[in-house]
Amino acid sequence: MPNQQKKVIFCMAGVLSFVCALGVVTALGTPLWIKATFLCKTGALLVNASGQELDKFMGEMQYGLFHGAGVRQCGLGARPFQFSFFPDLLKVIPVSIHVNVLLFSVILVVVTMVGTAFFMYNAFGKPFETLHGPPGLYLLSFISGSCGCLVMILFASELKIHHLSEKIANYKEGTYAYKTQSEKYSTSFWVVFICFFVHFLNGLLIRLAGFQFPFAKSKDTETTNVAADLMY
Repeated sequence: MPNQQKKVIFCMAGVLSFVCALGVVTALGTPLWIKATFLCKTGALLVNASGQELDKFMGEMQYGLFHGAGVRQCGLGARPFQFSFFPDLLKVIPVSIHVNVLLFSVILVVVTMVGTAFFMYNAFGKPFETLHGPPGLYLLSFISGSCGCLVMILFASELKIHHLSEKIANYKEGTYAYKTQSEKYSTSFWVVFICFFVHFLNGLLIRLAGFQFPFAKSKDTETTNVAADLMY
């Protein structure tokens, strides 16, 4: 492939990586990971509510990795509330999982930024067949994609297995009991998903530029090795 086309491909991959890094940084600070609704079971059972009457006992909230806000309803009007994971919810959430979500998110941003620099270096500099060259680009794309995948898996497990929304809804609510009715992944979660997909795409762009995947031997190399073995 001509050098000019390689430069265009590497530049494209670098720009995509940079946009991903900015997107994940923004996603980390926004309360747009989950939108959830929850029912006040105590109030609904007391009045035997059903149908449209349940709307008076339905609350909602939206939150991210650091903070969030919502509205509780238990038949007596709306009660807005706000919360922060650190330090408010440390006693009720799975701290180790939540910290790992944050840790892998940070690693994802750092490695993606390093990948951006490497892509630009390969586009305009003189790359070597080391970590500065295509092997390094493959490695960084793999690490970034893996981190993005881990962030999504860990956050989903925190949400579904450990019932994160329900724990938040019941935080400091001694009188009423709430049960989650629906949960929907919001903008920030899908930003991480898109970032994961982009790193997979970057791997294909590197291959499109004419560089083989690591540890893959070309047919010419294999033929030469076989011929050399026959000679000896």
